[in-house]
Parts: sequence; C-alpha cells; structure tokens
Amino acid sequence: MNVISSDARIADLLGLLSILQNIFGGKADLYQIEKEMEVDVDDLMPIVYAANSMGFATVGEGDIIITDKGAEFLKSNIRRRKEILKESLVKTEPFMTAVELGEFTLDTLMEALEKKGVQAYNKPEGKYELQLILLEWGVYSGLISRVDEDTYKVNYDKS
Repeated sequence: MNVISSDARIADLLGLLSILQNIFGGKADLYQIEKEMEVDVDDLMPIVYAANSMGFATVGEGDIIITDKGAEFLKSNIRRRKEILKESLVKTEPFMTAVELGEFTLDTLMEALEKKGVQAYNKPEGKYELQLILLEWGVYSGLISRVDEDTYKVNYDKS
C-alpha cells in the first residue's frame, strides 16, 4: 500500500527530480543523491518513497531512476504539475480513501484509513500529520479543499 509520509514535501520532490534529471542524467545511486542534496538517508527516503509511489521515479538495487512521468512533471508549468500531481495522489493513501469518502472530517478519514489497515496515522501526532499531508499535497494539487474549519471535500471526478 502506497502511503505518503508526513515527512515528504512537494519542494523536496521537485529538488529530488531536478537533481536526478539535471545533475545525474536521470539515474543515480541513492548515496549520490543523498550527498548532492546534503541530507541523511532518514530525510531522503520519505520523498524517494513518495516519488516512487506516485510513479515519478523507480527505485531498485540502490538506484533511483526518473520516469517519463517524473520528467514531464519536472518540465511542466505550475498548472500542469498540479494536474499530474492530482492524478498521481489518487493512487496513494490517504488520498485514495479521501476520494472514496468525498467529503470528510479528519476523524472520519482517520477511522476509514484504520479500517483499511493504514496505520501511518495511528499515533498521538497522527491527526496533525494527516492534516499536514492533506494541506501540503491535497490542497496544493487542487484535489482537496476545505469546506469549513473541520470539513474537507474532494475535487475529483472518478469517471
């Protein structure tokens, strides 16, 4: 199951893809990326997993390779990036469940995720982390919007 980590940021995704494409020609050892981005592996891996989960990069045998989708995302304008991101997020949690719910509160989304066996947010700071992901990735991409203080809605046509 692909789950976006609360430690993954859109700016980091852009940085990873940019370094991968422009410095390493699309393929690099994760250790090289770690050194180039000046981060340790614990900070790098959440964004590597996010890039892989959304189809922007593939990871195997210690290497990371940018995909055609990742290259398109990188070279696109802001509007197109948001469209690509939106289409990619619906295949990851917590967004897959959010799309199923349509409109939700953090509590109802957390309950639905727990029923599916998604344990990433089942901790004291889980609600905060879930909200952070919804705002950082979901609102930025246009997939999620806030209805009011507690309620969110999905802006996605499943057909």
